[in-house]
Amino acid sequence: MTVAQRRAGSNSFLSNPKVRERLDDILTPLVAFIALLLIWQLLTSSPTSNLPSPIKVVQDTWILIIYPFYDKGSTDKGMFWQVWNSLQRVAIGYTLAAVVGISLGVIVGMNRRISKGLDPIFQILRTVPPLAWVPIALAALQQNQPAALFVIFITAVWPILINTAVGVRQIPQDYNNVAQVLQLSKSEYFFKILFPSALPYIFTGLRIAIGLAWLAIIAAEIVMSGIVGIGFFIWNAYQNGEVSEIILALFYIGLVGWGLDKLIAQIQYMILPESQR
Repeated sequence: MTVAQRRAGSNSFLSNPKVRERLDDILTPLVAFIALLLIWQLLTSSPTSNLPSPIKVVQDTWILIIYPFYDKGSTDKGMFWQVWNSLQRVAIGYTLAAVVGISLGVIVGMNRRISKGLDPIFQILRTVPPLAWVPIALAALQQNQPAALFVIFITAVWPILINTAVGVRQIPQDYNNVAQVLQLSKSEYFFKILFPSALPYIFTGLRIAIGLAWLAIIAAEIVMSGIVGIGFFIWNAYQNGEVSEIILALFYIGLVGWGLDKLIAQIQYMILPESQR
């Protein structure tokens, strides 16, 4: 193949709209990320800066970066195990929130009197920040692990519940009329009309909730002294004055949170028909 032919093939490849769009999706965020690092480096280059530069963070946490799977026992573990243990707690709290939120959301959405009675309570409780639930959870449950799971649950349940209730109330009246004409049973109505119609709203709540559940892990694990988890890792690093380790942990939290959101979005894409996405 001649040089001219190779160039023609390369130009043909890059002229493909899908290829160019894919490259743009990758390169644009990459350029923005590099620009952010450069700005950060410039702002923290001064000797009087209280925060470490990106280069300093990498230097201080190099062992944690290249050995994420190390395990020396107790809480002295690599970042993989810190994140993994936190994900397990989030999975439990989030699953409970999804079950309770969807169930209560359906009930509230179907009954206007219940909705009127409970909506003010829901609106008040959902505005309470995760950290404010920590002492209440400890006082009520007396144990760290259940208290941490409760903080995750109580943070994540509200968007699921509220969005599910809205989705149920938004079911077109024509669908309800068809159900009456066909004399569908309650179970048939639920699985064939109510649940499929409310599913886009439910997934909206689930995507919001997974982000909140992951955010709540910091508050949840602060109450659990001496455990493996990204929240306690940050708290321990703060007490020891290890700012670089805190920044590294924040990077992991952001990366995992982004991945969790993409996971729920992919599940939504696979389950919902194209007309409801």
